Amino acid sequence: MRIPLDYYSILGVPIQASTEQVDQAYSDRTQQQPRPEYSEVAIAARKQLLDDAHAVLSDPEQRAEYDAHFFSQTYQSQPNLQNESQLEQLESHTSWIEIDDDQLAGALLILQQLGEYELARRWAESYLSSSSSLSPESGKRETSQRADIVLTLALADLELCRERWQQGEYEKAASFGQSGQDLLSQECLLPELRGEIEADLYKLRPYRIWELLAQYDQSPTRQGLQLLQQMLEERGGIDRTGDDRSGLSVDQFLRFIQQIRGYLTTTQQQELFEAEAKRPSAVAAYLAVYARIAGGFAYRQPALIAGAKEMLRRLGKQQDVYLEQAVCALLLGQTEEASRALELSQEPELLAFIREKSLDSPDLLPGLCLYGEHWLQTEVFPHFRDLANQQASLKDYFADEQVQQELEELLASIELQNQAAVVESPPQESEQAKRKWITPGVSEQAAAQAHHPEKAVSASTTTTQMATMEPPSGVSTQFTPSQGKQNSPRGSAPKPTSNRPRKRKKPATSPDSEGRVAGKKMRRDRSRRKRSMRQLLLGFASLLGVAAVGFIAVGAYQRFQNASQLEGEQPSVGINQPPLAIPPPDPQKSVTENLLTPETARRVIQTWLSTKSQALGPDHQIQRLDNILVDPMLSVWRDRASYIQQNNIYRTFQHEVMVKRVNTSEEIPNQARVEAVVREVSKFYEQGQLDRSESYDDKLRVQYDLMRQADQWQIREVQDVEILQEG
Repeated sequence: MRIPLDYYSILGVPIQASTEQVDQAYSDRTQQQPRPEYSEVAIAARKQLLDDAHAVLSDPEQRAEYDAHFFSQTYQSQPNLQNESQLEQLESHTSWIEIDDDQLAGALLILQQLGEYELARRWAESYLSSSSSLSPESGKRETSQRADIVLTLALADLELCRERWQQGEYEKAASFGQSGQDLLSQECLLPELRGEIEADLYKLRPYRIWELLAQYDQSPTRQGLQLLQQMLEERGGIDRTGDDRSGLSVDQFLRFIQQIRGYLTTTQQQELFEAEAKRPSAVAAYLAVYARIAGGFAYRQPALIAGAKEMLRRLGKQQDVYLEQAVCALLLGQTEEASRALELSQEPELLAFIREKSLDSPDLLPGLCLYGEHWLQTEVFPHFRDLANQQASLKDYFADEQVQQELEELLASIELQNQAAVVESPPQESEQAKRKWITPGVSEQAAAQAHHPEKAVSASTTTTQMATMEPPSGVSTQFTPSQGKQNSPRGSAPKPTSNRPRKRKKPATSPDSEGRVAGKKMRRDRSRRKRSMRQLLLGFASLLGVAAVGFIAVGAYQRFQNASQLEGEQPSVGINQPPLAIPPPDPQKSVTENLLTPETARRVIQTWLSTKSQALGPDHQIQRLDNILVDPMLSVWRDRASYIQQNNIYRTFQHEVMVKRVNTSEEIPNQARVEAVVREVSKFYEQGQLDRSESYDDKLRVQYDLMRQADQWQIREVQDVEILQEG
């Protein structure tokens, strides 16, 4: 058999090498041991080829004769081979040697060690295809040689996978790795090597996702999203600690998500992150809000913005998202609600900027418009493939007829819900039920009156009153913008069109007649409302056109400075920067209790330790963790408790607590840091049997971060743990 090798390449020396260099190379190559998976037959064949090369090149006469033959091959045609595929394999080589059939495994091993992975792979595939199945009479030697050649082919695939990985060709790398893994699985050989290849494929997966999503074809994008979904399922969510074998920590994975967002459209991100938000995940919910706002604004779909506003309302229970809520309210034409949200925000620099840009206005609308447009352009659009080069213009948005029509329909729907709530709600309404949308131009007094059930009238009389009389001064029976000065987006109270009520219809009027009169009146109201809404939105557009002249970029006011965009030619999976920043928990607006006292802190920590005992104990009361923990600590301990429950193990605890220090601040009264010394005695049980090796009695110094929500202190994070005494 002829193989594309020569004695110089076998020893790894140049043609001009001296005898001393040949001897040194031979010594080095013989000391270089192949992988232990190779059989003694393959190792012996390799050693024989090394011996032959050394014997010829170390002898001057034999070397001269070999050189003459070696150089003459350069000008000769390729030798006759058994098939065309082997001829193609030798096209790039001008030299070859004759070997015995049982030396093939050794020759391929040398090619593999020389880094000739493509060549070794082709020859190995050619051999395996010609001897795809060994006959029962095949001897042990042939079976061993086949296993050696399979090993060489798999190793070549692994090395080619790593080469392509380093070159940034991630899909090609994955194809080589998958080929080697499939070969070993098919041959039922070398489970250790199969695991090594599999580990590389898992670590390669984030790079593959990045490369696939960066393409514009639909098929690669779908494949990239499928791989991303697999990672999310294995991790248990976007911010969970499940092992997807990629080697990425939670922070690194969030950083990776932030990098690939720019390769996804608004629709793709909305579908992805809304599904993840249901796990639940605050991070995914926040990213879904971005997708909804971006899509709703860019594609003139206010309903998406209304959905984002509702998601922000839920996120607002633990985070300061008032600025986002203000922008959403602005885009929905709810100016009073936007102003109220601004007043609640804890972003002093941004509020100062908004106030500065609203100095000549009775409200903060001009500054909010400027900030909202800048925020959309610089912090929202760049993270979406379909919006990266699009200009954000509030003027164009409010002037769009489709936006006007959809906002009218949204407001009409809300009015019906509010009217139903007035009629049906019980005397004691919750605060959340009172937080109805207030359209621009309707006074707070009107909204308050609409929410008091004692002032409500029955549905049967409402239609009659609408048909027969004008609303009182300053009050609207429906949440509709009135005429007159309502055209300004300032939200001033409407002036009555008439203070003189119309005469009621006589009782003899038939129901049909009354219905027609009411229908005409409702149509007039609807027409008036549409005209007013259009005027309001055009007023927004005019306001933006004037204010935009004085607008300057305020990069220092960007809210999430740590959320960097993708740079370079490939993703930085080895990341040392923080991921996308989610707004920190918002201190409560009013504090009804004093700052955290040491005694209260001791009770909170004691409650936590007792809850931990119940969650990790034999009854596995995991749901109790929600009463004392908040994220990120809540997610971590949920996962731990679920793991313990699933593996039929549990722990019992005994605790002693001594609070050493409580750090509080009047500026942030709803947060505190507590340092405590805790003695924890834990016994570990598996299958109901005590495992003393996993049990312990330790004395710890622990630092807790606490947060007060709804007048209840909960633990958010453990910053530092030090073992003072181990037992």
